[in-house]
Amino acid sequence: MTKQFYSQLAETLAGIESQKLTKVERHLTSAQRGMISISSNDGGRQVLNMCANNYLGLADNPRIVDAARDYLEERGYGMASVRFICGTMDIHRELEEKLANFLGQEDAILYTSCFDANGGLFEPLLDDKDAIISDSLNHASIIDGIRLCKAKRYVYANSDMNQLAEKLREAKANGARNIMVATDGVFSMDGYLAKLPEIVALAREHGALVMVDDSHATGFMGPKGKGTPAHFGVEVDIVTGTFGKALGGAVGGYVAARKPIVDLLRQRSRPYLFSNSLPPLVVGAALAALDLVAEGDHLRRKLFDNARYWRAGIEKLGFDVLPGEHPIIPVMLGDAALSQRMAADLFERGVYVIGFFYPVVAMGKARIRTQMSAVHVQADLDFALDAFAAAREAVS
Repeated sequence: MTKQFYSQLAETLAGIESQKLTKVERHLTSAQRGMISISSNDGGRQVLNMCANNYLGLADNPRIVDAARDYLEERGYGMASVRFICGTMDIHRELEEKLANFLGQEDAILYTSCFDANGGLFEPLLDDKDAIISDSLNHASIIDGIRLCKAKRYVYANSDMNQLAEKLREAKANGARNIMVATDGVFSMDGYLAKLPEIVALAREHGALVMVDDSHATGFMGPKGKGTPAHFGVEVDIVTGTFGKALGGAVGGYVAARKPIVDLLRQRSRPYLFSNSLPPLVVGAALAALDLVAEGDHLRRKLFDNARYWRAGIEKLGFDVLPGEHPIIPVMLGDAALSQRMAADLFERGVYVIGFFYPVVAMGKARIRTQMSAVHVQADLDFALDAFAAAREAVS
């Protein structure tokens, strides 16, 4: 039986390799920034980084690094405990309160990742008398979190407001006590923003709650970077997010919501109750990141200037680019193997991007997802445009 199991794994891996779809992990030897150093095993050189979630360029910001170092020296390396035993420092609550205030919510609760935040959100709040209505392109963490919950599950096609209205009516007709609509604020493979004004209006019409995962928006979308709800000028009931993207690029996630929601999560949310507390250096760095975000209008301007410049340039070259305003700008190629060949060719030319294909995106919708950062300069983007043009000729 054991031999059969490992033979099955080998066969599956060989199949992935034969289709040229193996995901390759390249080893960085520098800090995460606009230009990154690659290990000698991967060529030992510098490449232009166009695939990180480092939207504001804070991953190696000196103030964040200094804050992490200070808290490391003052508070130690790790907590060696979950929060309710002896794993809560004053700075954990300071960060939660600061985050809640920033997002316009009553309270917040920290997790080791946003995956854990979404994984631990739904089960404590909803049961088999309730319903969750989820966008079809929601992040895997939302999907997994919903699977762990006993609430009745409904799915609507991505941003299809007619289907959402239909599912809301269906959930009510089936006797749902409470209904929650769950959506990404930004759908990360496409760079599309959720239609939050319509979602909130429909939810309120049917007495439903709205949950938004704003991981790809907090820090740079909306006034002062307060996210997609602020961008659209709407209020939602629950916001989840991460410190692993614009807010410093490390680890950690959160749920921000009304106090009764957060209070119940502290009592019942399994990833919170059974995972070590965030290390002090991460908490200190996140506090510094929130200060930088509050001061970061110039970074946001640079980020969106770069996004507009890149979008115009790549479209002028004749590439198929999904429309949008977000700094995620997918270059659509269709064929999975082509996306891998082109990403590999671009890497050899000094541009680090990743090709995405099924099952991460729909079959036949393979793409190279380019991502802008405030640390890119125009010369970087011109270099990348030239590389994309050359790579297309080389691999087509």
